Amino acid sequence: MISNPLPTGPTFMNTGLSLFADLPFKVRDLSPETVRYGRKELELALVEMPGLASLREEYAASQPLAGAKIMGSLHMTVQTAVLIETLVLLGADVRWVSCNIFSTQDHAAAATVVGPTGSTVDPKGVPVYAWKGETLEEYWWCTMQALVWPDGSGCNLILDDGGDATLLLHLGHELEIKGELPDPTKGGSHEESVILQLLLDVRAEKGDRYWTTMAAVVRGVSEETTTGVHRLYERGQNGTLLFPGINVNDSVTKSKFDNVYGCRHSLVDAIMRATDVLLSGKRVLVCGYGDVGKGSVESLRGQYARVAVTEVDPICALQACMMGVDVVQIEDVVSSFDVFVTATGNKAILSAAHMMKMKHNAIVCNIGHFDNEIDMAGLEAMAKTGDVEKIEIKPQVHEWRFKNTTHGPNGRGHSIIVLAEGRLVNLGCATGHPSFVMSASFTNQTIAQIELHRNAESYGVNQVLQKGGKKPEVVTLPKHLDEKVARLHLAKFGAKLTVLSDEQAAYIGVTVQGPYKADHYRY
Repeated sequence: MISNPLPTGPTFMNTGLSLFADLPFKVRDLSPETVRYGRKELELALVEMPGLASLREEYAASQPLAGAKIMGSLHMTVQTAVLIETLVLLGADVRWVSCNIFSTQDHAAAATVVGPTGSTVDPKGVPVYAWKGETLEEYWWCTMQALVWPDGSGCNLILDDGGDATLLLHLGHELEIKGELPDPTKGGSHEESVILQLLLDVRAEKGDRYWTTMAAVVRGVSEETTTGVHRLYERGQNGTLLFPGINVNDSVTKSKFDNVYGCRHSLVDAIMRATDVLLSGKRVLVCGYGDVGKGSVESLRGQYARVAVTEVDPICALQACMMGVDVVQIEDVVSSFDVFVTATGNKAILSAAHMMKMKHNAIVCNIGHFDNEIDMAGLEAMAKTGDVEKIEIKPQVHEWRFKNTTHGPNGRGHSIIVLAEGRLVNLGCATGHPSFVMSASFTNQTIAQIELHRNAESYGVNQVLQKGGKKPEVVTLPKHLDEKVARLHLAKFGAKLTVLSDEQAAYIGVTVQGPYKADHYRY
């Protein structure tokens, strides 16, 4: 691991690393070959990311992010590297961590650390703390490193994907205000225990005002994904949100492009890279028919798989029926389907009991943000008791061989194939969404960061700094900016928009320049 001197203080859990290590970066490989590969991929990606390229051209001179200290917690991919370098070109001081233990592309991380003008012996890029295959303990150590600047200060803006950075600040502050010591034994899962241990170690080293001080300078957060947005709205509703947020996920040019069109591309890419199994004719169950589920179904139907879905929402279920997709219950099909894909954003969708009933060598994977849609904890518990054996086929592809079932070969135990250990399969087993799709998402993120840096307090004031002041809101970007993001990408397809006449615009109650739809319009 690059940039890994001997620890200078107490080490965090089993990482062998000090929580306040003050490392300039930590990535897997900073060899010239890896950096060259990463830089070339960034150059190719930028051509496919016209939105970010246009923002660089529009804003580089005015430096709208000068003074912004952005902590990013988002998959450390090639496309994210282009986003990071865009933020820097617009004036921001950036530190970065991946939001998933398997999603980092190590060559992208290396190229980002070195930067466009640096070298392996003299890196001049952005501090990145990420590598593919982190443990949970290492993941949260990395998150801590990205939150703390070399002078001990913190960020004033967060760019989050899933809400982990936002969670750490809020939970740390709340426990300090209560005068309560973090107790790792109260964690509801291994990961929750790791978070609480980190907070306890910080308390021991930095005292009982550390997180309160860090949280007081954060002006806002832009959130990338459905579950992270849900967390923000929950905090807003119960009055615990400390600073305003921009919901990037529900911009049309994010939710449709990333969640629908991105999954349409990357789901089958991941399954085929991981398993080389023919999908044509296979029976595949997609759990959830929201935007991610819709893209996943299109992805699989493109390979002529026979697809069914599960749904709790009658509107989404009716949409599936109108697309000729069967809507079923898991219990009715669990023993007869070949592939299972969770895409709900909820938890406890596929249980260990479900997996005990699946066909021999059924493939199980998840394309929702977190790893709790599939009961990986239940499988791990069974492994400890000897009821199932975990066998690595290759990184992020595992056979789980059940010992006490009888519907496997020769009447013995059956196996299932679990991809990416229940985490995002398209990033664990492939390279995620293509650059063009991520350009739409990340153009929204960049615009959101500019808006927060300019006007965060108009959406509410930091409640640590000014308790009782205007309550922080969670907002979406206005429609005209959503349309701007779309416009920036049309030329890549050679698309030419029709222009309304003044009379036509007046007839439908819009301006010639747009926006063309009301905020309540559903695309």
